[in-house]
Amino acid sequence: MIKFFLMVNKQGQTRLSKYYEHVDINKRTLLETEVIKSCLSRSNEQCSFIEYKDFKLIYRQYAALFIVVGVNDTENEMAIYEFIHNFVEVLDEYFSRVVLLCHPGWSAEVRSWLTTPWISWAQVILLPQPPK
Repeated sequence: MIKFFLMVNKQGQTRLSKYYEHVDINKRTLLETEVIKSCLSRSNEQCSFIEYKDFKLIYRQYAALFIVVGVNDTENEMAIYEFIHNFVEVLDEYFSRVVLLCHPGWSAEVRSWLTTPWISWAQVILLPQPPK
């Protein structure tokens, strides 16, 4: 069973988080910090499955984006690993080969090589939204 789903940039900032079990806000921050540190500190040659406390972490890196899924011990790691890739392919197709999750008002330059063999650059500037 999936416990949580995180999308994190290389700077360790959480861009998206979804929890499927109740976790207090204070504990979420601590959990995300530890999980992100565990994943970002690993080299590309290391396995993308990590035993962490009472669950497993499965992660994949796409350009500057890490996707981390926390699951219980009985979950199939390869199935979750493939699930992450399928999720990114859908995002990649929907956002026209650019996956960018940021807050309005931020600018970012994104190198999109998520599911394609070639490299393309996209400059994305999100203007601040007026208050509603």
